Amino acid sequence: MLRPWDFVLEIRRESPIAPYLQIVHAIIDGIRRGRLASGDALPGSRELAKTLAVNRKTVVLAFDELIAQGWLMSEGTRGTFISPHLPMVTPASFAYRPVDPTPMPDQPDYFLPGSRTQIPVLLPEAGSLTFDDGAPDTRLVPVEALARAYRRALVGAGHRNRLSYGDPRGTLALRTAVSSMLNIERGLTTVADNICLTRGSQMAIYLAARILSGRGDTVVMEALSYPPAREAFRAAGAEVIGIGLDSGGLRLDELEKVCRTRKVRCLYVTPHHQFPTTVSLKPERRLRLLALADQFGFAIVEDDYDHEFHFNGRPLLPLASADRWGKVVYIGSLSKLLAPSMRSGYIAAPAHFIQRAAEEVLTIDRQGDSTTELAVADLIESGEIKRHARKVVKVYEQRRDLFADLLRDRLGNAIEFDVPDGGLAFWIRFSAGIDEMKLVADANRHHVRFLPGSCFAMDGGNVSGARLGFASLDDSELAQAVERLHRAIAQQSGAGQATR
Repeated sequence: MLRPWDFVLEIRRESPIAPYLQIVHAIIDGIRRGRLASGDALPGSRELAKTLAVNRKTVVLAFDELIAQGWLMSEGTRGTFISPHLPMVTPASFAYRPVDPTPMPDQPDYFLPGSRTQIPVLLPEAGSLTFDDGAPDTRLVPVEALARAYRRALVGAGHRNRLSYGDPRGTLALRTAVSSMLNIERGLTTVADNICLTRGSQMAIYLAARILSGRGDTVVMEALSYPPAREAFRAAGAEVIGIGLDSGGLRLDELEKVCRTRKVRCLYVTPHHQFPTTVSLKPERRLRLLALADQFGFAIVEDDYDHEFHFNGRPLLPLASADRWGKVVYIGSLSKLLAPSMRSGYIAAPAHFIQRAAEEVLTIDRQGDSTTELAVADLIESGEIKRHARKVVKVYEQRRDLFADLLRDRLGNAIEFDVPDGGLAFWIRFSAGIDEMKLVADANRHHVRFLPGSCFAMDGGNVSGARLGFASLDDSELAQAVERLHRAIAQQSGAGQATR
């Protein structure tokens, strides 16, 4: 005897979905929820059409679609039934699930090993202006040229069957282009086999940390440094020790003392525009640093995150340009020159290190985005990136000078700073009497945001300074942001000196 129809479904006349598709979706949903089982009989098309007040052809069309997909089967005069061999569109449940499942819990019912990373992030917030840590203005990206390069890369790779898995080091075209750029502009001596492409410089830092350090190893870096780099080495199990800074950059006397008492595995350093203070490592210290690396046998991870953005004179060549022993792992990025959302970083190092990096890539990412890599290679080879770099460097230099004038005019004696020779941020030092953490909160209330200097400190202690990125704000936004910061400083006791 056929099972009586007891499955209620409803046709919504106002829905943009065609009635026959509503029937299809309702029956599939009923099967998935267990309300209809294999072998269950459905009412005839006339009966269901009468129940739903639709044309019989609508029901026939729905049944035909469900039969074609494998959800139903027709047995001629006997009728239409739920198929015994349902399509596995979704995984079969191995246990009872309620019809209305409860939301995913906030806390898992299992142990989460390890410690949480301490990486501060400022996400976009409507109505607020942000002094980031040195991001570019993505409104300046050559979108049309980039779109054309993407199209050429995608079409070309598709025609040549090159959209499948490839070299974990990255596409040969971009590795060759990066190698040539480093040799010509930055004094390195590389070939494509010395390059591993990454999704931004942070991935490159993470790979270097994984390869160069392990549990119990000693890693040194500047006492004020880039938080994600610090956390990458800590995640690898290393003990990270901070080395002091002065106006000439990293204190090599302190570094040597540490090396004489401990086996240092590697040093992470930002010698071009030190992060966050923007000072450059003096030439004589660069040579001494390479000599110390040779003497004590540690590797140097050189993060040259914003080499392109230098305004006064010629930028100093990287440490890697004077490395004759294979001590330096050089990390760079094209993301700041184009856009942070275009994850395009690289490592330059001896070929054996690059092979290890490729093996690590296989465990976390398999390979990069080959289409993006081919598009970026196209932009380099066509000269578009070079033209874009010349354009934005002029824009950012003008913004740097305007920002310096605004800070002097509106904040006066409340802060001290040195105008950086390059880079996309200032390091400002607050005068005595200004509570940095309170200022962050007051600034938030005035809709301007920045990270406190303590975020960059090894021990998280008070620094009484801040890194204020200027490049991502246009002239009007810079003026508004400085004015809002002025109002926040004026709220603190003794801040009447904020204006000249």
